Amino acid sequence: MLQFIKSLSRDERGVSALEYAVLAGIVVIAVVAAGAIFGGAGGLPALFTNMVTKVTNAQNG
Repeated sequence: MLQFIKSLSRDERGVSALEYAVLAGIVVIAVVAAGAIFGGAGGLPALFTNMVTKVTNAQNG
């Protein structure tokens, strides 16, 4: 029984699946955070409109 527990502790096959699950969770949290930051009334479209307006004004002025 002790030999089985030792071999189980050295087995790293399940570790990579756990790492992928943690990484997927981090990506989901980042996407949700970006949606919360850039969402709403102004949001991402307003940000791009503002950038295009500033670049256009810089080219014309």
